Amino acid sequence: MLLIYTPRLNNRIGYTLNLIFKDILREEIGITTDVEVFGRHDGAKLSYSSKRIADAPYVKPAGLLESTKVEEQELTVGEYEGGPMFFQVYGRDLDFPFDIFSAAFYLVSRYEEYMPHREDEHNRFDPRDSLAYRNDFLQTAVVDRWALLLRQKLESCYEGYTMPRRHFDFVDTIDIDTAYCYKHKGVFRTITAGLRDLVTSQYDEVADRLKTLLGRMDDPYDTFGYILQLRHRYGIRKQVFFALLADYSDFDKNNSYGNSDFRELLQRLADHAKLGVHTSYYSSDNPAKVEQEVERLSGILHRNVTRNRFHFLRFSLPYSYKVLLRYGIDKDYTMGYASEAGFRSGTCTPHHFFDLESDSETPLKVYPFAVMDATLCRHHGMTPDEAVEAFRKLIDEVKAVEGVFISIWHNESLSDRREWAGWRPVYEAMLQYIQQTLEKSDNEKV
Repeated sequence: MLLIYTPRLNNRIGYTLNLIFKDILREEIGITTDVEVFGRHDGAKLSYSSKRIADAPYVKPAGLLESTKVEEQELTVGEYEGGPMFFQVYGRDLDFPFDIFSAAFYLVSRYEEYMPHREDEHNRFDPRDSLAYRNDFLQTAVVDRWALLLRQKLESCYEGYTMPRRHFDFVDTIDIDTAYCYKHKGVFRTITAGLRDLVTSQYDEVADRLKTLLGRMDDPYDTFGYILQLRHRYGIRKQVFFALLADYSDFDKNNSYGNSDFRELLQRLADHAKLGVHTSYYSSDNPAKVEQEVERLSGILHRNVTRNRFHFLRFSLPYSYKVLLRYGIDKDYTMGYASEAGFRSGTCTPHHFFDLESDSETPLKVYPFAVMDATLCRHHGMTPDEAVEAFRKLIDEVKAVEGVFISIWHNESLSDRREWAGWRPVYEAMLQYIQQTLEKSDNEKV
C-alpha cells in the first residue's frame, strides 16, 4: 500500500488522490495528516506538501485543491516530459515542476466550464474555449499520462515496489436518434415527408420510401442486425445502445416511443447489450423531460434505467448531472465534444463527477468518449480513409495509457448511403484494430 501525506485533507484532495491512484493506477492508498505516522511508514510513500518529508518523493501544491472557491485561474501551459503542464510550482529539489494533482482536478472536474465561456449554436460549451484545444493537447489523455509519471517516479524510488497494470478496454456505444428512416413513422409524418421530397425534387428519396414501405427494400437505418453480427464477429465485450424516446421536436425526430415495432426493437437489443436513455435535446433544460423519458424506457424494458447520453451532447454543469442523479441515472456517457475528437476531461478513465458548487464527489460516474462518427464526417469533412487513421491514432493514445476507448456511432451512419457511403468499412476497420489491440493487451496479462 502507498501512504500519502497531506497536511490538510479536504474533499478536493481526497477525490483527486483517489482518481489518480485508485481509478487510474489501481493502487490501494492510505492518506494521513500525521507527519510522524508518515515518517514511520517503511513502505512506498508520497507527500503532497510544500517540502520534502522523510526523504520521500513529493508533489508541491499550487493552491487549487486547498481552496473551496471556484474562481478564474490564470494558467500558463508549459512542457514537461514531452507533454503539457500547468499549475507550475517553484523551488529547489522538486520532483515535478508542476502540481500534477491540481492540473488533473482542473480538467476532470471541468473547472473551466464553470467560468464565463463561449457557447456554440446549441448552447454547448465551445471546445475552442478549452485549455486543451487552445494549447493543442485535446487528443492527449494528459491526466492518465501524468498518473503514469507518478507511477514511474515511485517505482524508481522504492526497490521492489510495483503498482498494478491496467489493460486497454473498449466500450462500443450506438446512439439511436432515428431507428427507422421510412418505416413506423405514422401516416401524417410519412405523407408530409413524401410531399416534401416531391416538392424539393428528391426523387431518389421518394423511390426509396415507396420501396421500403412496399417491402421491396430494407429500411436504410435498420442496421441493427448488422451491428449485432459485428458484435459477435469481433468479440465486442461491452456495448451500449442509447435510445431517444422524446416527444417530436425540431431536434428530436425518432420513431414514436409508443410504436410497437420500435418497442420490440429495444427489447431485442436489450437481450444482447446494455440500453440507456438518450435524453432529448431540450431535456438538459427541463428535468420533467428527463423523468418522463427515463420512465418511458424503463416501462419498455421492465427494468431500471441507469445509463444516459444527452442528445446533441447538450448539457451544462453541474445542473444537468444533478438532474440525472435525481431520476436514478448514475452513469453518463456524454463527456466529449460534438465538433472535436479527443478527451474533454483530459482522461480516458471513467470517473465520478465532482460537483464544484457543493464541493463534493457525487455517485454519478462519467464515461468519457474519445470520438464520434459525425465529428469526423460532418464537422471535419474527413474521407473514410482519413477517418480510419483518426480512429487509430486515438486508439493508440488510449492503449498507451492503458485506458478505456469509447466511441459513438449511430445506426444511421452505418446505412452506407448518402453522406455515409463508405463509412461501414470505417466502423469495421475500427473494430478490427480494437480487436487486435485487445488481443495484444490480453497477451500482456499472461
